[in-house]
Amino acid sequence: MIFGNLSEKISEAFRKLRSKGKLSESDVKSSMREVRLALLEADVNFKVAKEFTNKVIDRAVGTNVMESLTPAQMVIKIVNEELTSLMGENYSKLNIPSRPPCIIMMCGLQGAGKTTHCAKLAKMLKKQGHRPLLVACDIYRPAAVKQLEVLSQSIGVPVFEEGVLLSPVEISKHAARHAKDYGNDIVIIDTAGRLHIDEKLMDELLNIKSAVNPSEILLVVDAMTGQDAVNAAKSFDEKLDISGIIMTKLDGDARGGAALSIKAITGKPIKFVGVGEKLDNIEVFHPDRMASRVLGMGDVLTLIEDAEINFDKKQAEKMIQKLEQNSFDLNDLMEQFKQVKKLGPLKSILGKLPGLDKHLKDVDIDDRVFDRTCAIILSMTKDERKKPSIINPSRKKRIAKGSGMKVEDVNKLLRQFEQMQTITKQFGWKGKGKRKFPRFRFPGMMK
Repeated sequence: MIFGNLSEKISEAFRKLRSKGKLSESDVKSSMREVRLALLEADVNFKVAKEFTNKVIDRAVGTNVMESLTPAQMVIKIVNEELTSLMGENYSKLNIPSRPPCIIMMCGLQGAGKTTHCAKLAKMLKKQGHRPLLVACDIYRPAAVKQLEVLSQSIGVPVFEEGVLLSPVEISKHAARHAKDYGNDIVIIDTAGRLHIDEKLMDELLNIKSAVNPSEILLVVDAMTGQDAVNAAKSFDEKLDISGIIMTKLDGDARGGAALSIKAITGKPIKFVGVGEKLDNIEVFHPDRMASRVLGMGDVLTLIEDAEINFDKKQAEKMIQKLEQNSFDLNDLMEQFKQVKKLGPLKSILGKLPGLDKHLKDVDIDDRVFDRTCAIILSMTKDERKKPSIINPSRKKRIAKGSGMKVEDVNKLLRQFEQMQTITKQFGWKGKGKRKFPRFRFPGMMK
């Protein structure tokens, strides 16, 4: 889970504060000492951690806080505000010029996920109505051009490549000209991974910058490398004057030190984060929402935005009508599974709900449960999907064999689907007042 360890330790420090009716200065300082240790364990830069806790103490040890009815909540509010400030206050948009194309130069160390995130960013921008063009300028890594071509085909975005004989500077110039001629309003240049101490390759980036005058220079860093990512960002910024950062593998880093330190050290904002392996798993970085995740408050806004982008509205309206008419069948359930899968891994989805992330730390959530359940449904006849009540023991055996599952799994699915139908019938989808729906969990989702 993102910030899992840090969130747990900060929550523990705040639990001690909440147990006190009135706070003293020593209570606040003791709590912030624990928070500082938690930040350092999360691989946050020492100077950043110290300045952060000092700011919180300065604001919290005041008459307004100490004499408020809920002083612990006031301290948490201050911590939330300072965390947001630490990561950049507001989210940073891409600098898209009024006259296209917007040229984005992607750079970074080897193995940070640069080529993949070129494709992720292109897919995100395509969904927003842009016409991106990917440019293959990594002429050094074997099969790098081919990798970008394969990724471009999977997302339906064109790629500009001229092999490995021309220099990246020349390829970039030609790509910019091509974008103007063919109406591509976004150009994403995939450069080769390099160490910041490699002067020859760093000069190459400077030459590309000089040749095409990019609107954005985005540095791709791996969150898992902690303070090494921060140091790399500082060095690249000194050489290139980067405009922003894409932080990859944030979902695999339970510490989060790099995300909390990088803006304070470089002065440059994190603009996007990679939160999974699929090409849809990229998010705009919102400092306030990330601060909310650190404090275990979830990130419902991002979840809603993901749903709005990925869910088919017509399909959703159709499902609501079926629920209202009590005609929701197993075909509809399978369609809903497909919609939910578009939002990303289940653990990531649940981790955005307030209060759930701390309970998910040691829970194994099997993402393949949707595929298994769909396999069971696909092994049924059309009549069985529409009317599951006709499924007798012999049919269950056939369905289990056809799906590669056990009869017990078929029974669980049918039993839970029946419970869901009973609930919607009993409480009424159009019922007045607060709707109460018991927890509905599919077999094998949590182990």
